[in-house]
Amino acid sequence: MPINATEAYDDGNIFARILRGEIPSTRVYEDEQTLAINDINPLAPTHILVIPKGAYVSWDDFSARGSDEEIAAFVRAVGKIAREAGLVESGYRLLANAGLNAGQEVPHLHVHIFAGRPLGPMLAR
Repeated sequence: MPINATEAYDDGNIFARILRGEIPSTRVYEDEQTLAINDINPLAPTHILVIPKGAYVSWDDFSARGSDEEIAAFVRAVGKIAREAGLVESGYRLLANAGLNAGQEVPHLHVHIFAGRPLGPMLAR
């Protein structure tokens, strides 16, 4: 069920549990600030979830409360992951849902990287 982005952080959410090692995942990248995993229900041939390790609900929460170091590391990690996966030449899409109307389902900021086929328009008309 989609969430309200102003909701308090829930440390029992699936990404918090993955970050603590309670749930297995296929890790494709990790540094001090960021974890990237393959999505278990991919919506494209390449579907990677990039997750900051801090307890942030959404992009607006992260941009308001995250340190400059965390924000820079996260943004740089997204680009590095795309480059290392060989996605730059053919193209890729980044998606970060924030809040109920956007369809955010997990109350932990995460960016989807989609690639591997033509992805069509950004939003259905």
